[in-house]
Amino acid sequence: MSFLANLPQRGVISLTGADRVGFLNGLVSNDAALAAPGRAVWAALLTPQGRYLCDFFIHADAGALLLEAPREALAGLLARLRRFKLRAAVELADISERCHVYAGWGGAALGAGGGILSVAPDPRLPEAGLRVLSEAPLSANATAGEYAAHRIALGLPDGPPDLEAEKTLLLEAGFDELHGIAWNKGCYMGQELTARTKYRGLVKQRLIPVLCGGEAPAPGTPVMADGVEVGRVGSHAGGMALAMLRVDALGKALLAGATTLRPMPPGWLRLPA
Repeated sequence: MSFLANLPQRGVISLTGADRVGFLNGLVSNDAALAAPGRAVWAALLTPQGRYLCDFFIHADAGALLLEAPREALAGLLARLRRFKLRAAVELADISERCHVYAGWGGAALGAGGGILSVAPDPRLPEAGLRVLSEAPLSANATAGEYAAHRIALGLPDGPPDLEAEKTLLLEAGFDELHGIAWNKGCYMGQELTARTKYRGLVKQRLIPVLCGGEAPAPGTPVMADGVEVGRVGSHAGGMALAMLRVDALGKALLAGATTLRPMPPGWLRLPA
């Protein structure tokens, strides 16, 4: 069965102008030039020190790049992009009030037309489904919570609380395996630490789905093993949660509050032997 869910917690920033691709490419982790009708790109904006600030899908419409991101992050993202604009031929606008965001999965198929601006496979995993932007409301048959359960089971983050601003490293959150980094596109803000983390193998914690043996803990709840804090809980839905966990704690008994957690690493996740 196919599903389509409206994601009201997501919003959209429009980038127009002749320099939009080059401008964005100098700032984000992936290659904005790869975005095209029917093809979205997943990328992140980092601090100069290489820590996560915001992640988003880059969609391409006629004459525009459309950044689909958590609504709560839009104001900060827009302000940062405007700070770097300088003399670039780029116009930036929050178009969330006239652009609806949807996710489709389970074999969902959606054609162009009827106010649809973009339909593209989620670039992270084929199983993730589709990302859809539409100027007109679409007929949804699933909820945002049901999509969250689908996403979490696959190990896919959705911004905060899964990723912590100015703390999370991209490789901790699967951006390498999930096609969120272009290693050969040239310089971008935070590139040095990201590259060093990969080539020196410095990843000591990973974002991993966990099965909750009881009520799912609130986001931010510390995860304990043998009385030592080894991670924290992120988003949760359907009896599962995402948790940022120290790799060396995965074989131990994990507890978040009164709830036991059992790591369920997805097949795409590369862990040290």
